[in-house]
Amino acid sequence: MRSPVYLKPQSKVVLCIDDDQDMLECEKAFLESFGYTVLTAANGDQGVELASTQAVDIVIVDYFMPEMNGHETAAEVRRIRPQAPIIMLSGAVNVPEQALESIDAFIAKDRLATQLLPAIAQLQESGRPGGSLAFSDHGADLDVKTCNSASSADCR
Repeated sequence: MRSPVYLKPQSKVVLCIDDDQDMLECEKAFLESFGYTVLTAANGDQGVELASTQAVDIVIVDYFMPEMNGHETAAEVRRIRPQAPIIMLSGAVNVPEQALESIDAFIAKDRLATQLLPAIAQLQESGRPGGSLAFSDHGADLDVKTCNSASSADCR
C-alpha cells in the first residue's frame, strides 16, 4: 500500500470551465480543499470572459460543451493567458488530436480524483511543457475525496 501524498497549501487561482454544474461544483470543492482559489464558468464564453478579467494561474476545461467546445475555449484562453497551463477533461476518450495539441494535459473525468493534483503540480514545476501530457493509472495514489461521480454530494 502506498503512503498518502501530502501537498502543501496552494494560493494559485484555478479557472474551471464545465457545462455540467455538478461536476463544476465537485471540481471547485476538491481544489478548494487543497487551498486553491477556484473561479467557475458554466460555458466557454463565460470562461473566456473570466480569463480576460481575472488573473488565473491554471485553466481546467471540459471538452464536450455546447456552443463553444473545450478546444475552441482553450484556444481563446491561450490567446488571452498564454502563460496559464490548460488541462482538458473529458468523459469520453475520442477527443480529436487537434484539440489535444492545444492543451498542456488531458485527464479522463473518471480519473479526476487521482490525476488532477499530480497534473497541476507537474505543470507548475515545469511550466508549460509544450506538449500534451496524458495521465494514466500509474501515478501516485492520493488520499483525497473522490470526484469520480458527477454528484456534488460525493465531493464533501
